[in-house]
Amino acid sequence: QVQLVESGGGLVQAGGSLRLSCAASGRVSSINAMGWYRQAPGKQRELVAVISSAGDSTNYANSVKGRFTISRDNAKNTVYLHMNSLKPEDTAMFYCNADWIGSNFWGQGTQVTVSS
Repeated sequence: QVQLVESGGGLVQAGGSLRLSCAASGRVSSINAMGWYRQAPGKQRELVAVISSAGDSTNYANSVKGRFTISRDNAKNTVYLHMNSLKPEDTAMFYCNADWIGSNFWGQGTQVTVSS
């Protein structure tokens, strides 16, 4: 199986930037796509961005296109989410997700708070 640990969250002013990291451990060779999701208080968890196993294909939620960039370093078993031009509505708990042989694994989450 796989373990995922997120880091990099914090408090930032609107217009600022953050970089989230998700380090995978365990049977990482079987990880396929990886993604970032977020969940704001009182709302459902939503997909933010996803990246293919080779890192050559990405997909983003419309709300973050042009502001967020997902990337992965397979040598380090780490996926990143670079977030620019942050808005108060980006405030949420951000979760890393890994598709591992058809099963989904989640990290514990990292909080991102954007002040206006």
